[in-house]
This record gives sequence, C-alpha cells and structure tokens, in this order.
Amino acid sequence: MPEKTSGGSRIASLVGLGLAGVGVAHFVKPELFDDVTGQAFPRETRKHVYIDGGIETAIGLGLASAKTRKLAVLGLLGYGAYLAGNVARNR
Repeated sequence: MPEKTSGGSRIASLVGLGLAGVGVAHFVKPELFDDVTGQAFPRETRKHVYIDGGIETAIGLGLASAKTRKLAVLGLLGYGAYLAGNVARNR
C-alpha cells in the first residue's frame, strides 16, 4: 500500500531526489563541478568531485525516504560543515 505523505514530506522527497540527481551529475559531467569543488579542495579536485557526488547522492536518497530522512538531515548538516570548513581553510 502506498505511503501517505503530507505536503512537507512530498517536498522533502522531491528535494532529496533533486540532490541525488545533482550527485549523479558529478559522475556524468564532472567538469561542471571542478571550479566550485576546487574552492574547497584545490588539490586532487577531480577526486573530490567524485567523492562529493557520492555523498550528495547518498544524502539525497536518504532525504527522499521518510524512514531515513532524520539521519540524512544530520548527514547534510555535517556535510555542509565539512565543505564550509574546507573552503575557509583554503582561502
């Protein structure tokens, strides 16, 4: 039986799927992410493009499911702090 979702839950699922799509795009067109990733990871940038793509795909899929959403939100907060810290460190 399909899960009933509230409007907010549906939006969270769509945001999650969008983030997962951006994550997959890191593998399909990695050159699109080189400049922005290079700000946080100036060395071995392409490697980090792929790592970030994997993380974003996983977090996005976690957000898309109500069962894993809370954990995915924690992951998203940690990932944001990790990226912000690397950008600040490399300025």
